[in-house]
Amino acid sequence: MAAPLQGYTDAAWRQAHARIYGGVGCYYTPFARVEKGCVRAKDVRETALTDSYTLVPQIIFRDITEFDILVSALAAAGHKRIDLNLGCPFPPQVHHGRGAGALVRRDLMQQVATRINELPDMKFSIKMRLGVDSPDQWRESADIIAAMPLTHVTIHPRIARQQYSGELHTGEFAEAAAAMPHPVVFNGDILTPADIDRLLAMPHVEGVMAGRGLLARPSLAVEWLNGRQWTRDERVSAILSLHAEVLEARAGRLCGDTQILSAMRPFWDFLEAEIGHKCAKAIRKAGNMAKYTSAVASIG
Repeated sequence: MAAPLQGYTDAAWRQAHARIYGGVGCYYTPFARVEKGCVRAKDVRETALTDSYTLVPQIIFRDITEFDILVSALAAAGHKRIDLNLGCPFPPQVHHGRGAGALVRRDLMQQVATRINELPDMKFSIKMRLGVDSPDQWRESADIIAAMPLTHVTIHPRIARQQYSGELHTGEFAEAAAAMPHPVVFNGDILTPADIDRLLAMPHVEGVMAGRGLLARPSLAVEWLNGRQWTRDERVSAILSLHAEVLEARAGRLCGDTQILSAMRPFWDFLEAEIGHKCAKAIRKAGNMAKYTSAVASIG
């Protein structure tokens, strides 16, 4: 599965990745949220159904009202599956009780469980962390989550305070996975095909979800699926094709060099190891599209 990452795995990236690489069973959208009482217009666009790949929208919410608004909007748009974000580590979201902050609010989790049982035509899954500031906080709502009729639970074995660095709490992950009657998906630090094999050999793990690892190595899933690691030349050639399609899609809805560069620079955030420090630096420093295009053309 392809994890949702704000600012990276938008519809343009997903469409291009699915066409050029494949190998991913399901793409999850960056979370949709409520703004001024309704779903953000950007999120409506980003969660639009497509025939090109399997898409599951993810939502983030601070109360049952936001949950209801988001689920109703997605159901009206034709979605049959929704992923619940109980893992976002960013302080502004956590502080307002969303993401990982929602996980530790037992009252909200009970309300969500009740609502899920009232919506038998919609399938739900959860993506969660182990806690906010302690890796044992998942236990606070474990019984409620275990009783929910979920398709699966994805667990990132860090706490929100760590964001995306620091040790993985593998011991707590193992206990959380064992406590869930649902299929468990591992998310976090999946960088190579060998990592996928290793994780799928763990007890209770039935799938993996790659985020930053897939951005850094877009061929990761298809390499694992086909049992063959690509050469660097193959990887770089495909990355350039991916970039070209993403650039065309994003540039088509933006105006001017500043907007396009702002949208495209994040594409390279995790790719320095593939393209080299010199090329990555030139891309970061490019102040206009001519310089940016020249920097990308120097990759080889």
